[in-house]
Amino acid sequence: MKHRPPKTPETIDEAPLARALLGKVNGLVDELCRTRETINLMEVCGTHTMAISGFGIRRAVDQRLRLLSGPGCPVCVTAQEEIDGAISVASLPDLTVVTFGDMLRVPGSRTSLEQEKARGADVRVVYSALDALRLAEAGPERQFVFLGVGFETTAPTVAATVLAAQESGVRNLTVLPMFKTIPAALEAIASSKRVNLDGFILPGHVSTIIGTRPYAFLRDKYRLPSCVVGFEALDVLQGIHMLLKQMQTGPEVEIQYKRSVRPEGNVKAQQVMDTVFAPCDAAWRGIGVIPGSGLTFRREFNEFDARKRFRLVHRTPYTVHRQSRCRCGDVMLGVIVPPECKLFAKSCTPESPVGPCMVSTEGACAAYYKYDRA
Repeated sequence: MKHRPPKTPETIDEAPLARALLGKVNGLVDELCRTRETINLMEVCGTHTMAISGFGIRRAVDQRLRLLSGPGCPVCVTAQEEIDGAISVASLPDLTVVTFGDMLRVPGSRTSLEQEKARGADVRVVYSALDALRLAEAGPERQFVFLGVGFETTAPTVAATVLAAQESGVRNLTVLPMFKTIPAALEAIASSKRVNLDGFILPGHVSTIIGTRPYAFLRDKYRLPSCVVGFEALDVLQGIHMLLKQMQTGPEVEIQYKRSVRPEGNVKAQQVMDTVFAPCDAAWRGIGVIPGSGLTFRREFNEFDARKRFRLVHRTPYTVHRQSRCRCGDVMLGVIVPPECKLFAKSCTPESPVGPCMVSTEGACAAYYKYDRA
C-alpha cells in the first residue's frame, strides 16, 4: 500500500495538538533519560518511515529518542537471490513478468528488471494482482508471472486472485512467491544481540489483517513495549507517547490505530491467505534466513507456483554476489541509520541506487535522503 505524501515538516510545530503532544513526548524522554542515555524505538512499516521523516518528527523529538527504521519495506527485504530469480524468469520465451513498480530498479547480482526490460524482456507494471489476472485472461497465448512481493497486507489479495484464477479456469498465470511475514521478523530482531531496542511502533497496514495477538510474544517473552500506530502526525506522536508510558508502567501490546485495527484483525483475509499459502523459511536481504517468516503455496495450489511451473532452481541464500559495501541490512536492523553508511548520498542516491533501501519509495535511505539530510 502506498503512503500519501506527507505534509511539510512545519505542520508539526504549527498544529496546536501536535505541539502539545510533542511537548509531552519530550517531557517523558527527559524523565526516562535520567537513568539511561538513549531510548530506541523501531518502526517496522515503510509508511511510518516516510511519515516520521516527512512530518519532521525525527528532527522535532528530543534527540535522546532514537527512531530507528526496521525491515518494514517489502521491496527492501526481498533477498538478492530472489531478485535474480525474478530476472531469470523474465528471460524465458513467451512470458511476461508482472510486478509492482518499486521492483524494477532493485539491483540483482548483475542487472535489474528495468535493465532487462530495456533489453527487450516483457516486464509490465501493475497496481494489483487482479491486474495480472486480467492480463492473463486477455493474452491466453502467453504465460504471465506475478512477482509475489509483500507482507501480510499483500498476500491475501494475491491469494484471492489465485482463487479467482482457479475458479475461472485461467491456467497461464502463476505467482513467484517472495512474501515475508512480520511477526517472525520481529522475533528475530527482539532476540538479536546486535540490536538494543526499547519498543516497537507496530505496522498499521499489516495489523489491519493479522490483528495484535501475533505480537503478544513481544510483551510476554521479551518484555518490550509495542503499539500499533496510524500514519498521520498526531497518530505517530500519540503512539510514541503510549510507548514511553509503557516504559514506565510495564509492556503491553496497545492499539493507537483503533479506527482501522482490531485485536482479531481481518479474519476473512486471514482465511483466504491460509487457504492458498503455508508458512516457510525465508531469506531477508541483509538479515539472513528467518524460520517460518515466508509464505509458499499449499500443495493443492502448486499449479500456480512459478517455481514449479518453470522448474526454477532455488539458489542457496547469500551464495550470490552482493554489494558488500551496501549496508541496507544494518539499516533495516536498526544497527545504523542511513547517513552512517559510507555510500549514502554519495555513490548511492535515488537516481543511482546501490541498494534497495534507496530504491523503494518506502525505503529508509530514500526517506532520509528526501527529508533528513543535514
